Order: sequence, then C-alpha cells, then structure tokens
Amino acid sequence: MAIHDTFKTRVSRIPGFLGLQRSTAGVLAMVVLVGMGERMAERFLPIYMLALGGGVLAIGLLQAMDNLLSALYSFPGGYLSDRIGTKKSLLIFNLVAMAGFALVILVPTWQAVLVGAVLFISWSAISLPATMSLIYKVLPGGKRTMGVTMHSLVRRIPMALGPLLGGLFIGIWGEQDGVRLAFGAALAMAAIALVLQQKMIEDDALPNPTGSDTCNLTPEKNPLKLMAMMNPAMKGLLVSDILVRFCEQIPYAFVVVWCMKTIAQPVSALQFGLLTTIEMTTAVLVYIPVAYLADKGTKKPFVLMTFVFFTLFPLVLLHCKSFVWLVPAFILRGLKEFGEPTRKALIMDLAPDSCKAGMFGLYYLIRDIFVSIAAFGGAFIWQKSPEICLISAFVFGVFGTSVYAFFGTDLSTETFQEER
Repeated sequence: MAIHDTFKTRVSRIPGFLGLQRSTAGVLAMVVLVGMGERMAERFLPIYMLALGGGVLAIGLLQAMDNLLSALYSFPGGYLSDRIGTKKSLLIFNLVAMAGFALVILVPTWQAVLVGAVLFISWSAISLPATMSLIYKVLPGGKRTMGVTMHSLVRRIPMALGPLLGGLFIGIWGEQDGVRLAFGAALAMAAIALVLQQKMIEDDALPNPTGSDTCNLTPEKNPLKLMAMMNPAMKGLLVSDILVRFCEQIPYAFVVVWCMKTIAQPVSALQFGLLTTIEMTTAVLVYIPVAYLADKGTKKPFVLMTFVFFTLFPLVLLHCKSFVWLVPAFILRGLKEFGEPTRKALIMDLAPDSCKAGMFGLYYLIRDIFVSIAAFGGAFIWQKSPEICLISAFVFGVFGTSVYAFFGTDLSTETFQEER
C-alpha cells in the first residue's frame, strides 16, 4: 500500500513539474490539432506549387512571405493579446487560418496558395506572443522555461507526424490531390481545436505570480516607443538571432527540393516525411532536460549551442547524397532546437512586465523583416547553384554564432529576479 501511495504521489507531481495547468493544457491541445493539420500540407507546399506550374521564384516568394508575414503578424498578435486577452485573440487567429485552408482546397492554383498562405502560413507567429504571455501569467518564475519548453515540445509532435501523414497522402493520391486532401484534414482539426481551446482556456482575469500586471490597460501600439524600452541585452540577442536565421532561411524552402529532386539518390515524399519525424523526435528528446537545467541557472550556453547546430546543418546537408546520409543530417537538424525554448524564455525574461506579449511580438517583427530578405534571396542563390546556397547559409551561421559567443549577455534566473 505504501509503495502504491508513493507511486501515486509521484505521478500526481508530474503535471506540476511540467508546468501543466488547465489553460496551458488548452493551448497545447490547440497546438497539436492545428499544427498537425498544418504540417500535413505546409511542408510539401514547394512540391505542390511546382506541380501546379509555379517555378523556383514562386517557391522563394512563398518562403519570403512566410518570414515577412511572421514579422508583420507578430507585433499585432502581441498587441491584440495585450488588448483583448489570450482567449479572444486565439479565437480570431484560428478563424483566419481556417479561411486560408479553405481557399487552398477550393482553388487549386499556385497563385491561390500564395493568397491562402497570407492567412494560414503565419498562424504560429501571430499566436505565439499570446501563448507566451499566457504561460508567463499562469506559471511561477521557476517553471516558465519548462512551460515554454512544453509548448515547443508539443509543437514538435505535429511537426514530426504531420509530414509523415502528408507524405502518405501524396503517395496515395498524388502531389496535387494528396496535398488538397491534407488541407481538408487541416481544416477539420482546426475546427476541433477552436472548440477545445475556448472550453479549456480560462478567461483572462488571471492572477500574475509576479504580483504585477503583465500588460497595461492600454497596451502600447507604437512599435517605435516599444523599441525604446528594449534593453541592450535583448538587442544583442536580436542581432545574433537575425544572423543565425539567415543561415536557416537562405536554404530553408529548398531543403525538400534538395532531398527529393537534387541529390544523386533522391528520396520519396514518404522518406522525406520520415526524415522530418527523425528531426522532431530528436528535438523532443532534448527539450525537458535542457529546460530543467536552464531554469536552474544561466541560459546563454543553451542558446549558444542552438546557434552552433543551426550553423552546422547546411554544411552537413551539402555532403548528403542519399537517404542513409540524410538521416544523421536531420538528427543534427533536430538538435538545433536544443535551446530554442530557452531563447524564447530569455526574451520574455528581458521584456518589461508592462508589455511582455507586445515586446515579444516586436522582437519577432524586427527579426523576421530582416530574415525575409534572406529567404527570398535564397531563391536567386539557389538558381545559381544549390551548393553555393548551402555554403552561404553556413557562413552567416558562423558569423551570428561568433557574435553571440563573444558579446551575448549571460544572466542567471536569480539575476533577473534581483533586477525586478
């Protein structure tokens, strides 16, 4: 009996250890359902656009749009969350994404994909500030990195399984019909997520563990005024992050093209889905241990290791010519998520208490405006040479990682608490 009670007690502590509450569980359910539908189709959009008659520049434009819209949506997403609350803002964001899914289903042209992408491709970006703000409202300081990590971990479940299912759809129904059917599944799952999210997430009159309001009654809507409130440590992180994201985004849209069209022994859609599953499984395995350690001490080493993994991936991918060699490359790609939740938690730590969602959105606004240039420029470099594209990405990664290694601020959790 004593053993049974001890086991039951330990099991009951798991939700608290992982930072799980009713509201955060509602957000995680939304992330799984919307993410699963989105990833079943979104990862194969470059192949879908080629099948519909779009060219390399159209693919580059799609990826540039993803980054630019992520930038442009992030700040309004944060402001709206500060203004009307997490629950109402997430409802709006989900309805917008569902409209984009419906458009792609109903109009099978590559131009319609670009228009629909305006509505759905940046769902994660527009909803992320609201999600981060909710986590910081309901969780105590010593559990916030874990809360952000659980969000990132759960996001990787659809990232891992979605492309695998999408590849299966393409294998059965072809590149055009398979992707459209995947978008149909995305629409259905988003509808279910909308219902669950509204039932589980509590209204926004939530107590703040820090004892201060997370947002003012009238949130700041002028990004220039918010920029003046950004401290030097956040600005340094932002510069390094921009350079490392150049490394990621220059070849990002063409990774699937490299694997399925360019290398000596191209992989199938199902094999590419399996590679993505391997990538996300790797990320999931490192998340919780890293979050536990980051909440206990400094965050810089974990962020720095993330930048190192970002940098190495394009160089390793350059030398992969078959499925067997792509497996370790995608394991490395999964390791680039090593300190991503820690980086997000660090941004929220550095943001003023008066406008956390807005400042988080501003950070992504600035970062992704610059990075969108790299995404579109990657298409022109790819046309010249896929190999040069991957080497260029590596060079930017080395530069960004070096900047953070030498100039990045290393502050502990205790330091942040003292500053407050």
